[in-house]
Amino acid sequence: MLTLIFRKAVQSDLSHLIALLADDEIGQTREVVSDPVDGAYIQAFRAIGDDPNQLLVTVLHDETIIGCMQLSYIPGLSRSGMWRGQIESVRIAAGYRDQGIGRRMIEWAISNFKERGCGLVQLTSDKTRLDALRFYASLGFNPTHEGYKLSL
Repeated sequence: MLTLIFRKAVQSDLSHLIALLADDEIGQTREVVSDPVDGAYIQAFRAIGDDPNQLLVTVLHDETIIGCMQLSYIPGLSRSGMWRGQIESVRIAAGYRDQGIGRRMIEWAISNFKERGCGLVQLTSDKTRLDALRFYASLGFNPTHEGYKLSL
């Protein structure tokens, strides 16, 4: 089993994280991989870092960035004021997929949410990512709600 290190992302990780986000058919159409890094990513990175209810996670193996995910801690009035944990932008480098790393990442995220007092973990996944949908179901996530998005 690979040794993984989970840590808060630092700005020097940014170009690697963008490359991970762009490393699939959908991501290739959404992300801008450039040197220097597009300023919009730098602004977003800073906003995430400044928000105590956001955590951008870098996953390393042997000092190599092999994964990332963003965790959001969401307060709410519903369910008796319960906090929710939201998982977004889960990515694993192509050469490290199908080795159980995604499962370990999600289990780490769930543990993190429990420590922060969240009573529910939620995520969304593009409907065309059939492998991801099966993966999340195997971890106990249930498709209990229909999600909608509106591009602005």
